[in-house]
Amino acid sequence: MPSDNLKSYLHLHLIVFIWGFTAVLGALITLDALPLVWFRMLFAVGFIAVFLIYKKIPLRISTKTALQFLFAGLIIALHWFTFFKAIKISNISVTLACLSTGAFFTSLLEPILYGKKIVWYEVFFGLLVVFGLYIIFNVEGNYFYGMLIALSSAFLSALFAVINSKFVKEHDPIVISFYELSGGVVFFTFLLLFTHSFSPTFFSLSAKDFMYLMILSSVCTAYAFIASTSIMKFLSPYTVMLTINLEPIYGIILAVIVFKEKERMSFEFYIGAIIILLTVLLNSVIKSYKKRV
Repeated sequence: MPSDNLKSYLHLHLIVFIWGFTAVLGALITLDALPLVWFRMLFAVGFIAVFLIYKKIPLRISTKTALQFLFAGLIIALHWFTFFKAIKISNISVTLACLSTGAFFTSLLEPILYGKKIVWYEVFFGLLVVFGLYIIFNVEGNYFYGMLIALSSAFLSALFAVINSKFVKEHDPIVISFYELSGGVVFFTFLLLFTHSFSPTFFSLSAKDFMYLMILSSVCTAYAFIASTSIMKFLSPYTVMLTINLEPIYGIILAVIVFKEKERMSFEFYIGAIIILLTVLLNSVIKSYKKRV
């Protein structure tokens, strides 16, 4: 890719690697999924707020736009909740394999929400994804509930991506992120208040959990998001899309390295996961090629 800046390309791989490490941190943190996501969003909002103040980026938007961002924040909060919940009740490999179906859900949501024409090859790729999932469900039945939660997380991720694609065309991505994460904090705060979950014990974090949460919210959330937006100025959409789809591969490899036997799956599982991942990558290649011609 001669037109791409090599430094930015390597930086993008580092960011995708960091995103893959998010799942490992989620498994290492001993908190349940709901408080984990609440702390993650709360700390990330703080880090992004510092960046906005440092860069003197204005936050003024219309009330209607603010409400739209807050609603999107609820969706991303639910995505993260189901993502970490799936990890807690199954494992990282199963969760990331199922999360790879997000591109398939996106191809279904875009025609429904925005009236885009259904593309034949996306229907075919969707069937391949279903086949890959069938293999995984067939051999890893003990993780059935975790797989359903992970698939719901993939759907929420796709829904968020489709909605957010409209926002980034008109607003600063960092401002969007600040409002969306703030919205997630607000919604989950009300939920935690309603369920009487706030207590001295809730805020009594172990030193390890606090350290992992700080890494998750600063490096894996605030830094990765801000850096990824700046990198997109120097790399082609094709390169960005293709590289981001490597996140599950990085995540599964990291999980096996960190957790060893707990993350070692059956041979059939990896066949199903490879079918899903290759389908997603091939879909990205074809889409980018069609945009060029």
